[in-house]
Amino acid sequence: MTELPSLPPENRTGDERAVLLAVLDYYRAVLHRKASGLTQEQLATTIEPSNLTLAALILHMAIVEDGWFSRRFGRQTGNEFFRSIPWHEQPDWEMDEAPSMPWSELEAYYLDAIEESRAVVAAAESLDELGAPTEGRPDVNLRWILIHMIEEYARHCGHADLLRERIDGATGD
Repeated sequence: MTELPSLPPENRTGDERAVLLAVLDYYRAVLHRKASGLTQEQLATTIEPSNLTLAALILHMAIVEDGWFSRRFGRQTGNEFFRSIPWHEQPDWEMDEAPSMPWSELEAYYLDAIEESRAVVAAAESLDELGAPTEGRPDVNLRWILIHMIEEYARHCGHADLLRERIDGATGD
């Protein structure tokens, strides 16, 4: 059996930034653990009537990490692969394509996006720092992005719990 990625240490007494980052890292690790050690077929398992898979969740969160941290907050161009996705022709691209992608590729996109996100956050001077303005969308600060990402991961970790239990009965973090 493949060894699961470890969970990061908790931080219940740090400052606001340290606690937010610890919670976010916890959920990042939980999602990674839910998808680790599975076969291609297992990563593509759905629970009817949904087409959601663990493969899709991993790729989706890599894209979300890139979008919020690198592009929106860090004002960078983001991952070239993610920018090349034909969203206008296929709005659910990651849900449709991820199940056929090899785990090594999905995991690399996911872990690379997280590392880039960490670098962007580390370079920020304050949680009050604003992200890049986007036409038609309100300004957001780093604090809001971190809280939003915790919420996004928590929701998708719940989905991953259900999928993983369906696949092999595994439950827990």
